[in-house]
Amino acid sequence: QLVESGGGSVQAGGSLRLSCVVSGHAYTSHCIGWFRQAPGKEREAVGGIDDEGGTRYIESVQGRFTISQDNSKMTTYLQMNTVKPEDTAMYYCAAVGTGYCNSPVLRRSFYNYWGQGTQVTVS
Repeated sequence: QLVESGGGSVQAGGSLRLSCVVSGHAYTSHCIGWFRQAPGKEREAVGGIDDEGGTRYIESVQGRFTISQDNSKMTTYLQMNTVKPEDTAMYYCAAVGTGYCNSPVLRRSFYNYWGQGTQVTVS
């Protein structure tokens, strides 16, 4: 099970930190992807973290968003700084669950487990 939290309303230029808690499954991989979906648009990747702690982001959030994990790797964070109105979307985290990834994956089909999403609105 994946549960996102931390969404809300924020003014442009502000910051938010989203959390993704993984529980209830014998995950062997801590490879996590963050995705977002705006109304009327396809779900797109935002960034990901691999099992070695490497991260990767899409160009539009590079330098503004940061993905990290706590020591247990059961919580993954998406720190969003200098947010823009175009960042408004429902944000989802996703986990592959098993296996091992040595490079962040931004492909939706790679992930087997998804959270319910948390809404971010930037005005």
